[in-house]
Amino acid sequence: MSAQSLNPTFATGGPGDGAGTGTAVRGDTGLLRVALRLDAIATGAVGLAALVGCTAFDAALGLPTAFLVGLGAFLVLYALGVWQIARRTTPHRTAVRAVIGLNLLWFADSLVMAIAGWLDPTGLGTTLIVLQAIVVLAFADLQLFGLRRARRSVR
Repeated sequence: MSAQSLNPTFATGGPGDGAGTGTAVRGDTGLLRVALRLDAIATGAVGLAALVGCTAFDAALGLPTAFLVGLGAFLVLYALGVWQIARRTTPHRTAVRAVIGLNLLWFADSLVMAIAGWLDPTGLGTTLIVLQAIVVLAFADLQLFGLRRARRSVR
């Protein structure tokens, strides 16, 4: 008997359960899915803003246009992936944990970027880097809380 089968919080996904072939978060996933959706919307909006306004933001933020284009494209694609995870009634546990982990990594990298002055951002650029890092940390925290709440609702 596997450790997963002893844990009622997560079960192996099957046809029709919205979980594909991986393990799915069980219980009340409402808060988790809302947190993922909010993350996807905010991330997509920042990505689109970076893509559309890359030339205008270049001078104001002190971040090169090429960097903003690459960042914007990545964020839009990432947002689409997070949205797909949030659409499931029973999201994949591994996918949710990956989003949380990537959000925490993004937070840490953003702070290092701001402190180290990588790419030589302006004062406004540094401020926005730190502010978005805090928002990303809040998303990770809310997603982790939603994951734990789902687990508790199964007990």
